[in-house]
Amino acid sequence: MKKCFSKNHLLNFFFILVTGLQFSQQSSIETSILTDFTNALQLYQNKAYTAAQKSFEKVVKNSQENSNLKADAAYFEAMCALKLQQTSADQKILDFVATYPNSTKKNQAFFNVGNYYFANKKPAYALKWYQKVNKEVLSEENRKELNFKSGYSLLVSGDLSAAKNLFLPLINDGKYGNDARYYYGFIAYKLEDYGIAESTLKEIADNESYKAEISYYLLDISFKSGKFERCIKVGEELLKDKKRNDVSDISKIVGESYFNLGKYAESIPFLKNYKGNRGKWNNTDFYQLGYAYYKQNDFENAIANFNKIIDQKNAVSQNAYYHLAECYLNTEKKNEALNAFKTASEMDFNQKIKEDAALNYAKLSYEEGNPFENVADVLQNYLKNYPNSTSYKEINQLVVYSFIHQQDYEGALNYLKKKKSDDNTALTLEVSLYRGIQLFTDKKYAEALPYFTISKKSLAPEIFQKGYYWEAETLFRLNKFEEALTKFLSTATLEKTSKTTELQLVDYNVGYCYFKLNKYTEAIRSFKIVLQKKELDNTIKQDATLRLADSYFAISNFGDAIKSYQLVVNETGIGADYAQYQIGMSYGFRGENLQKIDALKKVVNNFENSNLKDDALFQLANTFTTLKNAKEAHEAYDRLQKNYPKSAFIPRALVRQGLLYYNGNENAKALEKFKLTASKFPNSPDALEAVNNAKNIYIDEDKLDDFVAWTKTLRFVNVSETELEKSAFTIAERKYFDDTNNQNTILSLTKYLKNYPDGANDLKANYYLASTYFKEKEFDNAIPYFEKVIKAGQSNFSEDALAKLAEIQLSKENYDVAIPLLERLEQEAYATENAAFAQSNLMKAYFSKEAFEKSLTFAKKVLSKESISPALELDAKTIIARASFKLNDFETAKEYYKTIENKVTGELKAEILYHEAYFQNQEKAFEKSNEIVKKLIAEFASYKYWGVKSYVIMGKNYYGLKDAYQATFILENVIKNFPQFEDIVREAKTELIKIKDAESKTNNSINPQIKN
Repeated sequence: MKKCFSKNHLLNFFFILVTGLQFSQQSSIETSILTDFTNALQLYQNKAYTAAQKSFEKVVKNSQENSNLKADAAYFEAMCALKLQQTSADQKILDFVATYPNSTKKNQAFFNVGNYYFANKKPAYALKWYQKVNKEVLSEENRKELNFKSGYSLLVSGDLSAAKNLFLPLINDGKYGNDARYYYGFIAYKLEDYGIAESTLKEIADNESYKAEISYYLLDISFKSGKFERCIKVGEELLKDKKRNDVSDISKIVGESYFNLGKYAESIPFLKNYKGNRGKWNNTDFYQLGYAYYKQNDFENAIANFNKIIDQKNAVSQNAYYHLAECYLNTEKKNEALNAFKTASEMDFNQKIKEDAALNYAKLSYEEGNPFENVADVLQNYLKNYPNSTSYKEINQLVVYSFIHQQDYEGALNYLKKKKSDDNTALTLEVSLYRGIQLFTDKKYAEALPYFTISKKSLAPEIFQKGYYWEAETLFRLNKFEEALTKFLSTATLEKTSKTTELQLVDYNVGYCYFKLNKYTEAIRSFKIVLQKKELDNTIKQDATLRLADSYFAISNFGDAIKSYQLVVNETGIGADYAQYQIGMSYGFRGENLQKIDALKKVVNNFENSNLKDDALFQLANTFTTLKNAKEAHEAYDRLQKNYPKSAFIPRALVRQGLLYYNGNENAKALEKFKLTASKFPNSPDALEAVNNAKNIYIDEDKLDDFVAWTKTLRFVNVSETELEKSAFTIAERKYFDDTNNQNTILSLTKYLKNYPDGANDLKANYYLASTYFKEKEFDNAIPYFEKVIKAGQSNFSEDALAKLAEIQLSKENYDVAIPLLERLEQEAYATENAAFAQSNLMKAYFSKEAFEKSLTFAKKVLSKESISPALELDAKTIIARASFKLNDFETAKEYYKTIENKVTGELKAEILYHEAYFQNQEKAFEKSNEIVKKLIAEFASYKYWGVKSYVIMGKNYYGLKDAYQATFILENVIKNFPQFEDIVREAKTELIKIKDAESKTNNSINPQIKN
């Protein structure tokens, strides 16, 4: 047993010896590592984190796996990375936790990282790490610290409820109590739990750290609780401290408290002192100040605030727009009020305001006109939306009157037909009268008649009396003279009690009916009654006198006829030349030819523009012939033919003058007149008489063969091929010059060119055919024939062909084709007017091609001419104005628009007014610019493009006048209502974005992006 024990003992000793040697070596190594760790820890504590981190890294590298020393070194190495704000710090902490999940420092690591981020004011980062901490293993003090800091981090992150729950247990803590109580009360305030907020914050209201903030929160709580009197008292006291940072917000509360108590005057200085949220107000802020001014009848300042409310639809903006409209009305700005009422009427937040705004919008649309909607539609929409309105009857009448003002009587009748009522029945009878007069004016007499018949049912004297009159007048125009006479006679019985203007003319109309029925004695009686009336319109008086004279003339009472005609001549009124002519004819019928001649000479010599001069000359020639005064007869015939070559009397005059020569034995001259009649008027009855008279001369002179030969030329028979071609062309040419039926001319010329494509007269024929197509406006057919003439080179016809072909291409807006033609015409033109035509159209064509510099060159060339027509001068100046504007030479554009503004009407006037408004806007004369726009819209509404384009300027003007509401309203309505004008809509959108961007800098309620 001892031996065995000794052996075992020896083995044990050896094991201990070996182990001791190994431990001795390991202890030596670990001592060195431990020393490194201790040194690193010292560096860490001295905040030498870079050096410490390197030492800790060395310890981690050299320490045994899974040793506490290695874990501790890894922990502190990660802490160094955190202190040095290395991007890998977070990952190092996570790696530490993953590698050493059982380390006692894991929880501390999470807590320390959270504290580090918290100290560096990164609560969101801190919260992420705090949430990893196991509270159960923390000390009581650390647990309180964790709850407080987590609560604060949650508060900053916006999780108020979770934060509140963490602060609540700490509100009585000696270290964290005041801060926790403050944050707890603050959170309750933010969560609108004002009772808890107030009771909590009051307990620390005197704490110097939070005194200023708490005083504001308690003030705001009082405000939200409706304690406005207290807010005013406390708030004004707080405002005495000028060093406070919340003066703006306190002023807002005091101002709104006065506002809510109806003390609007007192509220104004406090509301104005509010600086807004980050320097911006919102729509409610502008509304309150605007309303306070409104209640003081300070409408201008009210407008200045209400009109900043844009881009929102809510109860505040609806109220604001309604009151804004009232302010506009009180400052005599009805058009602006119309827009504001419209906006308020389109919102549903307050139905009473909506209906009243709609009513005012409807009435103002009727009174002032509406640039964006048809007035009748606006009124009808009101009736549709508010059928029980107390204003229904009034608006119903305005609907009809709006149709009447627009002269849309048919629309009015269609409307009334749908709205059956006693009032509407009466209106239907009245409007029927107006519709009938409208159709009568358009000479649609048969259509007009039933409307007058209907209007006679009216109980209103003025309406049914006019209905009687116009019914009779219409029957007269329909040549139903017997019926018209009966109606006029029955109408005459109404005259004594009537103030209707038309009825004063009944005797005049009755006289006309008798006249048309050839009852001249009765006509004379009626016209005499008319002429006895006082204050008779001079035109009616002269016409009645003429018809009286005609009636005397018709019954051969030439003496009284002459007296009546002479009255008209003495007045030199309408029909004086006719009266003078009739005096001559009256003398003739009395056989007083010398007096007849004297009277007819006065027609020729005293009435420069009379269309009876050729009649008078023809009668003079015939009268001289009767008196056997051949010399003066020939002079009269010659004067007639020279001065009035297109007179209907020419063929008869030629024949009679030929007979006069024949009777005077001047056969050659007689034959000349007869042949001229046959050649110039081949289709007239006088031509046949001329041929027969000529035959007598040929027989008298024994030249029957010559007569046959001549008649063959008239019938175009038995001629050579050349003569046939010539004759065919002559026929076509005669038709070109003499035939009023251009289709006949086209057929003849087409036939000639088909039969003789290379004929001697093909150039003329091509020109004639092209010109005839041109007259008929068959431009596509004309083009190839004009091109043939032009291609043939310069000729007698090339100049006109160039001009007309250029005109065709210009009408088609084929400027690339027209410009070379015009340039050639300018070079080749002999006629001054063609050169001017070329230059004037070159300036227009180049303008259309947007070659504005070239356009200006030709416009100035046109104006440099010594003598140009007023129309051409106007065109040139217009082009200079337009081109200069396009080239941004506004001074020149302004100058030239100014020179033509008083010489034009219609669309060009609208264009000029637009540019005047534009220039005034550029000069910041916004109100003057708006007046010009209003004039354009009122007087030139039919020129929609310029009107709508001017609305954009008006929008810019209003913004220049600091009325953002009007500006945006107008621009938005342009965008909404006029999509057909794409360029204008683009411009309006651009301006709207600019305005909203600018306004959004001072108004939090505005979204600068346009809503589609």
